[in-house]
Amino acid sequence: MICGIDEAGRGPVIGPMVVAGVWIEEEDEEKLLGAGVKDSKKLTPSKREKIASYIRDNFVHEIVVIEARDIDDLRKTLTINELEAYVFAKVANKNFAKVYFIDSAGNDSKEFGEMFKKNLKYDCEIVCEHKADEKYAVCSAASIVAKVERDRQIKKISEELEKVLNKPLGSGYPSDEKTIEFIREWFNRFNKFPPYTRKSWKTLEKIKQKKLEV
Repeated sequence: MICGIDEAGRGPVIGPMVVAGVWIEEEDEEKLLGAGVKDSKKLTPSKREKIASYIRDNFVHEIVVIEARDIDDLRKTLTINELEAYVFAKVANKNFAKVYFIDSAGNDSKEFGEMFKKNLKYDCEIVCEHKADEKYAVCSAASIVAKVERDRQIKKISEELEKVLNKPLGSGYPSDEKTIEFIREWFNRFNKFPPYTRKSWKTLEKIKQKKLEV
């Protein structure tokens, strides 16, 4: 078997990071391509949902959800790349594959591959490349499963938190003005950050600092 591993939600300030692994026989790659598997960012949400459902129904897969508070705990001793490599290996260790295709984080794919290998309990081949989710169908499949689960998680969080402020939470990313405005208003009103925020993210420190300067 071969396995693809990818994540969704590495950078957001709100919500979990989701890592997914998909295991297939090499000859099943055609089935994935036939189902429309490609880089998750190039698919509409409804298409992603449909393909993710097909993947979950037909192939061995694993999903690990790392909550914001766990990310904060791990970030006390690990860089974000080390954290990601650790969780990728946690997923990989669930089932053996003779080759693991992983989407590299950071600038140095060789270094990321080594970090991943260090946590792996199997002796196997590792293909660690930037944009692996665009090059290998099995990695694209993992990317789709991870993205759909991350979207599901953020939808649940949004439904819970938006009722409090009666305004949109946004995507959860620091680049999203809606998200920043939501966090800012929550902090100004309750003098603390919303649940599900990553307290180790510098974005929150900036929001806190701005309030102190007023």
